This record gives sequence, structure tokens and C-alpha cells, in this order.
Amino acid sequence: MAVLIPDSELSKRFEKVPTAIFSNAGIASKVVAIEIAQIIRSKQMLNKPCILGLATGSTPKGVYKELIRMHREEGLSFRNVITFNLDEYYPMQPDSLYSYVRFMKEQLFNHVDILPENCHIPDGTLSKERIASFCRDYESRIEMNGGIDFQLLGIGGNGHIGFNEPGSTSNSKTRLVALDHSTRAAASQEFNGLHNVPRTAITLGVSAILHAKRVVLMALGEHKSRIVKASIEGPVSEHVPASYLQNHPHATFILDEASATDLTRVKTPWLVDTCIWDKKLIKKAVTGLAVSLKKPVLKLTDKDYNDNGMGELVAQHGPAYDINLEVFNQLQNTITGWPGGKPNADDSKRPERALPAVKRVLIFSPHPDDDIISMGGTFMRLQDQGHDVHVAYQTSGNIAVSDEEALRYADFVTGFDQKFGLNNSEIDAIYQNAKEFLKNKKQSEKDIDEVRQIKGLIRVSEAKATCRFVGIPDNNVHLMNLPFYETGMVQKKPLGEEDIQLTVDLIKQIKPHQIYAAGDLADPHGTHKVCLDAVFEALRRLKDDPENQDWIKDCWLWLYRGAWQEWDIHQIEMAVPMSPDQVLRKRYGIFKHQSQKDGVVFQGSDSREFWQRAEERNKATADLYNKLGLPEYEAIEAFVRYLY
Repeated sequence: MAVLIPDSELSKRFEKVPTAIFSNAGIASKVVAIEIAQIIRSKQMLNKPCILGLATGSTPKGVYKELIRMHREEGLSFRNVITFNLDEYYPMQPDSLYSYVRFMKEQLFNHVDILPENCHIPDGTLSKERIASFCRDYESRIEMNGGIDFQLLGIGGNGHIGFNEPGSTSNSKTRLVALDHSTRAAASQEFNGLHNVPRTAITLGVSAILHAKRVVLMALGEHKSRIVKASIEGPVSEHVPASYLQNHPHATFILDEASATDLTRVKTPWLVDTCIWDKKLIKKAVTGLAVSLKKPVLKLTDKDYNDNGMGELVAQHGPAYDINLEVFNQLQNTITGWPGGKPNADDSKRPERALPAVKRVLIFSPHPDDDIISMGGTFMRLQDQGHDVHVAYQTSGNIAVSDEEALRYADFVTGFDQKFGLNNSEIDAIYQNAKEFLKNKKQSEKDIDEVRQIKGLIRVSEAKATCRFVGIPDNNVHLMNLPFYETGMVQKKPLGEEDIQLTVDLIKQIKPHQIYAAGDLADPHGTHKVCLDAVFEALRRLKDDPENQDWIKDCWLWLYRGAWQEWDIHQIEMAVPMSPDQVLRKRYGIFKHQSQKDGVVFQGSDSREFWQRAEERNKATADLYNKLGLPEYEAIEAFVRYLY
């Protein structure tokens, strides 16, 4: 469990709080769980209670999972543990799908031997008149038990800890707070839309958090990287409440590789210590310098390098002209209009092989629209250039369909039957049941099976329409319906053996020369990441199986990104340009997913529709290539090759 990127005395010039970076979320979670277990056991040996401050959200799930495993397999007892949770939405019923009471029971309490009376969570059912006294009592109970021994924290995208939003002072007490719009937008996925997210919450105050004897803040995923840097390297400020931890004597930030990407020792390591300047690091440094100075790569000078802490690079590999030319050629060689390889061409400087001229291609799409949104131009080009293209829709995507859309389709089917005199009482009963449920559905109620099936059918029909638009034959469309997704809620099951085996079987059936998969690392617990893990594990098993050696060695894996972000320029290994007509054609392909237009269920904080996000992202990539001195294109889709 070694730290991926080691700390050093030099990095402490930038990092104002101890920080440990691990290769992935799983390892980071285990490290935190081990420390918690050690504190619990040490208190047991002293015959004293262990007071834990606990957090909710996706970040601590791995910690709780590991604690449950330690309880079951290693005899870790929670009989002496007393817990105080950070926060709860207000108002909130404890049995709601969205309550933190329910979250803690499902994620930890119901699986260990903790005493129910030792579990404390802010009460979301109180009248407003009683909240102030409850908050005072909550803090008093913590003090009466000797204070928090270990406080586990996550971090919000705006830097909040608990629900202490920007503007919270360091001496703030436990209280009712108004939630920031960005916090509510981030939670909108869990609540099936922003309009369902409460506007207020009860939170433990910053003062109580800072009085904990030990504090660990965990941050996982690329979407946390910006605020992590501000919290660790920026000034202590009420605008970033997590920065208050810089003043805590025993606080540590625990990060995965993705959340640490903006830290100085990761993003610009040459400013921290001596570097080994390999090709990848040189490309990262030079492209970053060109972007920051707003210069084409070929116009960078020795002075530019020296003035920006990169004199060592010039001394070892200079002059600037030689370095610039090497990086420019690397960038130029990523660009190709032949994502499947160009037949009868020299492929020594191309991202893909020329042979075989016709490749079997398997595109994994986590949701039924990720293929066309994220790599639609490449998708269509592969088909147009004669490759045998298969698309695998890994999940049904059913929870991303609004109730109104499902009701519209239910009405259509009923009307269709009536119009053509199709008196099928069984079908009519199914749809009437679905219609009745949707009309009376409660805010936090899980969809019944009929409704989930209707929503799934809507997304299947849209995916098939996209494939017909691209020219993919029906027998090349694979509906995987991975079981981990089918909970009917945002909260999914962990990746399971059946999910992996379905992926293994499909890859083995097609024996592709190319695989495309969504490489998003923004949320390590999100659907894209789980789908990617299934692909990784399937390929690992196939590679280790002697029966597959004749084809698996020739199977290349290319990773694309989702609608929200793109690979950094130094990471891109294949850039597929699009003309204005191709951009428009991709837009029409996205329009086939009508249920994802005009008010998407999981819109998040970005008000743009998916086609707008995709076009603006692809245009930004093309503009960046052009600013670095490469040819001007209308748009570019980017990929990174993953070596498994």
C-alpha cells in the first residue's frame, strides 16, 4: 500500500497540510479503514469508548466496506464505538431513500455489532423551533463522551466539509444551514433532479470538526482535483472551508491519483524536485508551458524554459529548438482521420496499425448514449471506413428517463392498442399499472418493475435508432444490461462476478482488434468507472487464459472521455478530427436520444444539453491543437491507449 507519489521536504513548500496519494480509491480506503480499526482496538484495550465522527456520500463507501470485512473476517468489534455523523438534510424522514440515517444503516451500521443507541445522526424531522437546542445538545453529547477520536471527512466541490459551505467561519457551531447551489446541483443525481434536493441541512460546525483529536479528509476522483489543490496549497480562507484543516495539528488529506492531479508535485513535479525527463514528462511540461504562455510549441525559447523553472530540461535535452521539434512531432503524430488504421500506409508514426485493413471493433458504451456523445465522429468514421463495428450498451440507463417521458410512452402504447383493435388484456394491465403508479408516485419512492422496464425500453429504442443512423446492423448491437446497475436507484451494487463474466463472454465472442471504452475517472464509484473496471478485469482474465493468446495480443484498448471533460493535451495519443459536416452529423445522432433532451434528469450544474457539451468540448480540443501550432480543424475527439 505504498504511496504512489512520495512526499518530500521540497513538496512541503507547496503543501500546507500532510498529504498522502495512493494509486486508487480502493487502496486509499483500506488505509483509512486500517487506521480506524487500530484506534477502535486501542480503545478496547483501555476499556474505553471510541468516538468516531463519520461522513456520508460516495467517498467513504470503500472505508465502510473494508470495516465490514474486518468485522466479519478479523473479528473487529464495534461494541465500544460511539458515532456522530456530520450532517443530515433538512427536512428529511429517516426512512427516505435520500436520508443519511438510511445511508449509514445500509453502508455500515446494519453489518457490524455497533449498539443502535450509540449511533447519532442529526434529526431531519425536527420542527425549526427545536433545531437550535438540538444542535447544542449534539455538541454537548460529543464533549460528554470525551470528544471525537477520529473524524472522517469528504470534501465538496466548493470546499465544504460537512455542510459548512463557503463563508462558514472557523468557530462556527452545529446549526441549520442553507445549501449552496453547487452543493444541491452535485446532489441532484441522487435526488432524481435538482428540484427534489432540500435547500437546507443540519451540520456539525467547523469548530467541532477542528476539535477532533485526529482528522482525515478523503478526496477521490478527478472532479475533486481543483478544490483539493486550493485546500492544500492555497491560503486558509472561509471561501474554502476545507483549508481550515491546515491549522489542525493532526489532519491528513488522503487522495487517490485522480484527485491529486492538480497538486504541484503531480502537475509540475519539476518545480518540486529533480525529475527524470522521459518523453511523457517532456511532452507534459512543454505543452503545459506553451498553453500557459499562449505560444505555439515551436516558438518557445530557452528563456521561456528558464523563466518557468524548466532550465534543467534545457540543460539535459536542449536547446529549446530540439525539444520543441520533438514535442511538436509527437502532437502531430496523434492526429489521424483513420481511427481504425489507414490501409496500405506507413503506420510507423500513426496511432493505429494499418493491418488488418478491416478490423473488428467493439465500442463499450456505459449508458445508451455515451457512444454517440463521446466518440460519435469516430464511431461513424469507423463504420464509414468499412470496419466491422459492434456496440455494447453496458447498462439500461433506465433511471435517467423522467417519469413524464415514461408516462408519455405508456399512453402511446395504450392508444396504439386501441387504435388498431389489439385487445391484449395482459399488456393493457401492465401499462395501466405503470400509469397508475407514476401518477401517484411519491418523491422518494423507487420505481416499480414495470416502470423501470418502460424506461429501459425507451433508452434501448433510442440506442438502436442511433445505430441505424450510423449504419450498424442490428446483430452488431449488444444489450448487456449489467446486473450491478439494476437497482432502480442511483445507488448501485458493487461490480460482481456476473458483470465481469458477461463482459468476458462478449469480448471472447467478437475477438476485436480494437476496443473503445469510457475512461472517465471523475467519480470512482460512478457507473462509468464500474463499467470500465469490468472491461479491465475481463481483459486481464482473457490475457491470462492460454486459449486466447492467438487474438488477445492484437486487441488494443482505446479510452474515450465523457461529455463533461477531455483528456489533457499531453495525454492524448489519438486525435480524430471532424469537419463541420461531420460535427453536424454527430449532433443528429445525439438527437436520436430524445429522452435525454429538454430537461435531463441528471443535468447536474451544467445547463447545456449533451450535444452542446460534446460540440464545445470537441471544438476546444481542436482549438488547443491549433494554438499549439497544429492545423486548424472544426473539432477533435481524443483517445488514450491503455496497455493491459
